[in-house]
This record gives sequence, C-alpha cells and structure tokens, in this order.
Amino acid sequence: MRTFFRRRRWLAALLLIFLIMSGGAIWLFANARAMPVVRRLDIALPFPADAPRRPVTVALLTDSHLSGPDNGPDRMARIVALVNGLRPDLIALGGDYIGDDKGGATYDPAQSIAPFAELRAPLGVVAVLGNHDARKHTGIGRHDWHDLFARIGVRLLDNQAVRRGPLAIGGLRDIYTGRPDIPKTLDAMQALGGAPLMLSHGPDAFPLLPDQPMLTLVGHTHCGQVALPFAGIVYVPSRYGTRYACGVYRDGARTMVVSAGLGTSGLPIRLLARPDVWLVTIRPR
Repeated sequence: MRTFFRRRRWLAALLLIFLIMSGGAIWLFANARAMPVVRRLDIALPFPADAPRRPVTVALLTDSHLSGPDNGPDRMARIVALVNGLRPDLIALGGDYIGDDKGGATYDPAQSIAPFAELRAPLGVVAVLGNHDARKHTGIGRHDWHDLFARIGVRLLDNQAVRRGPLAIGGLRDIYTGRPDIPKTLDAMQALGGAPLMLSHGPDAFPLLPDQPMLTLVGHTHCGQVALPFAGIVYVPSRYGTRYACGVYRDGARTMVVSAGLGTSGLPIRLLARPDVWLVTIRPR
C-alpha cells in the first residue's frame, strides 16, 4: 500500500512538472505572437532652412522574420494596420524580412515583404536589408531585392541616401554580411541638405558614425529575445556584446534607437523582450 501511494506521489509530481513546463512553453510562444508595443521618442535635429518647421514622425519596423508558427501574413497584416493607425509621416524598415525554418510555414523573398505593400505614409517607406536577407539565405542578390521592393512602392537604400520632407535619410549596407560605405552615405546625405536620419540593420555601425547631430534607427538584436529575470539581456549578436542591446542610446551628439523587432530568430519564443514598433517624433532644433 505504501508503495502504491509513493508511486502516486511521484506521478503527481511528474505531472505537475510537465504542466508547469508546458504552460511555460505556451507562455513564451504567446509572448512571441503578441502584438508589438508602441514605444515613442522625441528628438530635435537641425532642419534645413527650406523645410517647414513642423515635426515629422517616423515609424520603425524591423526584424519581421516572416515564418511560422509565430509570425505569418495574418499577424503582419494586423501590425501593418496598427502602424497605419499611428499615421506616421515616414516608415522605415530595418531588415531581416526572411524567417527561419521553425517548424511552420516559410516564405520566399517576395512573400516576406508583401505585407509592407499596405503601409501608408505621406513621405513614403524606405528600407535596408539585414543579415538574414543575404544571398546565402535567400538565393537572390541586392539588385533583385531592389526590384522586389520597387514593385510594392518601397525605396531600398544600399549605401545610398534620399531626401524625404525635411529629412536626409541614409541607408547602410548590412554590416554583418557586407561592407557599409559610411563616408559615401554621409556625403550623399549632406548633399541632400536635410536633417540627418541613418537607417542601419544593426547597432554595430553606430560607433563608426561621426559625432554630429544625427538619429540612427536599427534592429537586429531582438532586445535579446530571451532576457533573464534579474540578469537581463545576456546575449545579442553584436561585436559590442550587450552594450547596444535595446532602447535609446546617446553618445555625444548622436542618438540611436535599437528596436526589439517584430518576429523571432531561432526559437519562436520571447521572454522579457516584447516585440515593438518605435514612433519617433523629430522636431526642428
């Protein structure tokens, strides 16, 4: 009889452990599937003399990693509607559109950016590529990506700059799989004469930028994707470790926003690193 009850206690304990682990896994997956929180920043930059003195809002979306089971076209459609509802003047896409094979659906390059065709902003949509968008992952090169983005009305920047409203927007080549030409991009931005806004996939380019008034928007880190209680973010894929892991960084006259992104890489889970969209208000200095 004692053996019988002892076995029942062990079975009950094992069942409890299983339920806790299963519940934890479901919760981590639900965190990855959650709609992104909207984070906000106000910043002043020197506007050109020919620009109106009204603020400009920029929405940053990055690291969508379109793939199942956590981020499919249905979720991205809801995120696009959320961003359109914020009524930004400009929308910036920070790269890593291609998702991993995580046991669910996977999508080709055209399918991976298709949801962005519904984005709406008076100053348009600009984009850069990420490390997951490199040829070794996708089978296509930068010129093919240019064509795909052009079809949905998005301007892809590859060590290039474009003027939109009062902003001179530079877009750097991904530093993890290519060579960003910072001097060339800065020269192109200066020739356009707008308030400087730099778009890069990841934060590793930030320390290489000159100490002058400039806003840099990046992703790549996923804010650690899994941050531990008390210990916080323990790893991001950057040569600077966790120095530029998440949030807003100021260094001299430079400011950088690091987004947690929308999708996941590797496992479809998140812990203490909720998906986010940044809405930055840029005011004339």
